[in-house]
Amino acid sequence: MSVFRSIVFSAVLAGVIAGAATTAIQMVGTVQLIQRAETYEKKAEAPVAAPTATPAPAAPAHDHGAHQHASAAAHDHGGAWEPEEGFQRNAFTAGANVLTAIGFALLLAGIFALRGRPVDWREGLFWGLGGFVVFVAAPGLGLPPEVPGQPVADLTLRQTWWIGTACATAAGLGLLIFRKASWAALLGLGLIVLPHLIGAPQAPAGHTDVPEALAHSFVVAAAVTGLIFWALLGVVTSLAYARLSRA
Repeated sequence: MSVFRSIVFSAVLAGVIAGAATTAIQMVGTVQLIQRAETYEKKAEAPVAAPTATPAPAAPAHDHGAHQHASAAAHDHGGAWEPEEGFQRNAFTAGANVLTAIGFALLLAGIFALRGRPVDWREGLFWGLGGFVVFVAAPGLGLPPEVPGQPVADLTLRQTWWIGTACATAAGLGLLIFRKASWAALLGLGLIVLPHLIGAPQAPAGHTDVPEALAHSFVVAAAVTGLIFWALLGVVTSLAYARLSRA
């Protein structure tokens, strides 16, 4: 029971710290890029103004049709709820980051407990960097983060490929690091490369008003944020678990 308590308490503590720090980094990085991209997305979705040179008899019918179109668009847009700009949106972002961090910290603390040996911040950093490779770097090679307004592939296909890539990369790294045999090295490398040989689902060809430089900046910012998140999560989880398990 004490081991379980150490796992849970260290995961909650590390998750709150890493999630809050990641939120602060996102506020000055990725969030601003997303907001800039949303301005392009809203401009692309804005209805085109009706021509003014319309014959008088046809004007009532045209106006009525335009009103119906605008009402339908407003109704469709209002059907999908989203948090309001400002405090509400930032609060949901912070909450999601903290919950995600706690979940991954539980995974890390569970690994530390199963290994059954003292852990320090260096080993925590090692596992954190492994998490970055598995959950950020490897899937990001095929499916880089997108900003609003960019064409994307089918959601189910993207999720399936992302999960498969993360699992294959984790298994491959495990074989490379913990199995000292030539067959394990070959199999591990094969598992890591396999999802990229299959290829990630490609987005359909389409026009986007989002500048390429903005999309590139978002990919870089998201990768740096992910690296900081995983490094911090690994270090804090290891320190918290080591202290609580000794206590």
